Amino acid sequence: MTRLFLVRHGPTHAKSMVGWSDLPADLSDSAALRRLSAALPEDALVVSSDLSRAADTASAIQGDRARLPHLPDLREIHFGEWELRTWKDIDAEDPERIRAYWETPGDVRPPGGESWNEVCARVDRVIDDLIEAHRGRNLIVVGHFGQILTQIQRAERLTAEEAFSHRIDNLSVTEIHHVPGDGTDGWRAGKINHLP
Repeated sequence: MTRLFLVRHGPTHAKSMVGWSDLPADLSDSAALRRLSAALPEDALVVSSDLSRAADTASAIQGDRARLPHLPDLREIHFGEWELRTWKDIDAEDPERIRAYWETPGDVRPPGGESWNEVCARVDRVIDDLIEAHRGRNLIVVGHFGQILTQIQRAERLTAEEAFSHRIDNLSVTEIHHVPGDGTDGWRAGKINHLP
């Protein structure tokens, strides 16, 4: 069994859509970071997206664990022309598209960005590659809201709308297991949005 511990990065405090924009995380809550690190398996490998808010959070909780290279395919949703803009501003300009993107996620794409289905395909591929390379290990994957939801959707066999109903707090842990040859597709969800 391979166990994935999906950790959301520290808060950015941004009030706009932050996808591939490289905003830093606020990692000033050292007590929360210590609790998070202590709640994760000591023998786990640590990997993160290449965006600084995820990479810096991974460094803050890594401890003595081994680190894998940053993986760009673990990034957040690419919001294209919606990056760093507020819902209100986009809704005033393109209300049908932004509502379709969040209310019926699938193939709708922000201008110059990714559809939800494209995000799922990208993240599924990189998670599959990590499992193949480190089968049977514990993996701490530090990333983003959308990236974590893709794996909840997969493990719980949810629709995109159902996956979007989950809350994923900053510095939370979501546990996903992959068990090959168990007679199902091998995916099982554990704790979701656990705050140690």
